[in-house]
Amino acid sequence: MANPLRFHFWMKTAQALLLAVAVCFSLGATDAGSRFNDLGHRLMCTCGCAQLLGECNHVGCPESGRERKELTGLISDGKSDKEILEWFSGKYGATMLAAPTTHGFDLVAWIAPFAVFAAALLGTILLVRRWSGLSGAKALGSAIDPENEDPEDRERREKIRRETDTGIDGGF
Repeated sequence: MANPLRFHFWMKTAQALLLAVAVCFSLGATDAGSRFNDLGHRLMCTCGCAQLLGECNHVGCPESGRERKELTGLISDGKSDKEILEWFSGKYGATMLAAPTTHGFDLVAWIAPFAVFAAALLGTILLVRRWSGLSGAKALGSAIDPENEDPEDRERREKIRRETDTGIDGGF
């Protein structure tokens, strides 16, 4: 008889804890201060300081105070985040957004860095393979049979060996 009561007690405790966690997280999500902070970090200050609107702190900024008041007004009017970002983008231009959108030509700003990295990686791999001689049949043939090597190559290799021979002391 004690076992079902214990199970019931722990089940109610877990439900109460889950409800408390859900309430705590939902309170922070609707707080106007947290929305202001979130949106302020998604917008740029237009004064030319290259700082986020929420962090523009240089003395005598002519723009950040007015833009922050506009942001506060839009939040208190009940506009959604998307509407607020579109309003600022429409009034001040797309440079007001801290990150480019994922639509149209702005998508290139997200794809280009990865494409350039992939191209550079491929180019590096091909260059290293060429330098290492793995792709040349002539290099493999000369390594296997030095007698079939071109006399100019043999002379050039011998000259390089003589000029770079440091002896026992390691060149010091």
